[in-house]
Amino acid sequence: MSNNAIQNAAGLSKADKHNCRKYDNNKDNIEVIKGSFSIYEDVKKLYKDEFEEARLEYNSRQTREDRKIKDYFTHVSNNSKNDLACEIIIELGDKNFWNTKDLTYKKKMTNVFKEQVTDLENILPNFKIASAIIHYDETSPHLHIIGVPIKTKTKNGMAKQVGKSRVFTKESLVKLQDKMRTLCIESFNKEYLSNDKLKTKLKGRNKDYHVTEMENYQRMKRNIEIHQNNLDRAKEKTEILTNNSKEIRDILESLKSKGLIKNQLVLDVMNKDKLLVFIDLVDKTIAEYQSVQELFVTLKEMEHELIANRQRINLYSKNNEELNLAVDNLKTKIQSQHNKIADLKKENTLLKSSLNHFKTMVFNLIQFLIDRIYRGKDKEKYMSFAKELYEHSALDKNDFELISNPNKSNNSKDYHTIKEDEYEK
Repeated sequence: MSNNAIQNAAGLSKADKHNCRKYDNNKDNIEVIKGSFSIYEDVKKLYKDEFEEARLEYNSRQTREDRKIKDYFTHVSNNSKNDLACEIIIELGDKNFWNTKDLTYKKKMTNVFKEQVTDLENILPNFKIASAIIHYDETSPHLHIIGVPIKTKTKNGMAKQVGKSRVFTKESLVKLQDKMRTLCIESFNKEYLSNDKLKTKLKGRNKDYHVTEMENYQRMKRNIEIHQNNLDRAKEKTEILTNNSKEIRDILESLKSKGLIKNQLVLDVMNKDKLLVFIDLVDKTIAEYQSVQELFVTLKEMEHELIANRQRINLYSKNNEELNLAVDNLKTKIQSQHNKIADLKKENTLLKSSLNHFKTMVFNLIQFLIDRIYRGKDKEKYMSFAKELYEHSALDKNDFELISNPNKSNNSKDYHTIKEDEYEK
């Protein structure tokens, strides 16, 4: 996963043409999973959505017209101090892995890459993604992500600005890559029903664990020290064998023939005893050597097991970190929903209060018109007024019919009940 700065509009246009395959107008086997086929417009829209409020607030504090920012996208593009956007490329596996896979197999990576986009947004919320496009037209499927790093609460200029140097540091990139690698291989194994593992990152791009850093290395070292006596005894016997081997050679060379028989030699009792002692020493040394060999095999197996266990522990620890991150994000979303519900409840209370007030006003108006039309002197004037209200939709059809028909308007209690039922519905 690499991080590349897009410095200005020209660089963004170049990335747009490459990622969307506009150079040859060939969109076959590329897939847009976020944004559109116009990365340039996607980034401009993101700038509008994210920075417009901060731009207007900043301009409101300026007394000179020439200090106001007319368009923040253009402002950043023309300002060499800031990068306009950043591009992250994610690729899982290499050419050797994908070379034998067909397109159907490769395109299962779509779900893996979609989860990577979601994971990246959760891990790095200050990096707003404008575009995410998968390329399947090359040997290895890979994902191009273009987004804008954002910093807030800045002291100079706009309160909210683009800020690559604050979001992407050497330390944050290492942590980000480690987390994304862990989540990516998990998503891959889930999608492909496999149990693959990523190769260790090259030195300088991650931390390599030497065996001396293992938690159980000291225990293994003590076991070696405990068996050091066996090693020392084997060494002493080896030295004795080396010294005695010359004497045995001399004995064998000094043997004499037995009488006239050329193929038989005479060995005296003393030399025979020396040979027997030597053979016994050789047997014991071989036995102890075999024991030492078994010890080394056992220790070697322990070493491999410790390394494997440490790798599993690291993987589980990273998985746990990501799960905690997901839980925190869910808690934040839940709290946000609770806040929205509380706001809606307050709004609902206000609406109910307004509705009751409106009901009372309409009821009083209808009663007033009925009284004036059927009990007052200016019947025609108020009837004409009621008709105008109806024609301008200030009264509905039922209201107007109640006013027009004296048989239905004599009982104000009945009218009030009817209107209550209507409003409740």
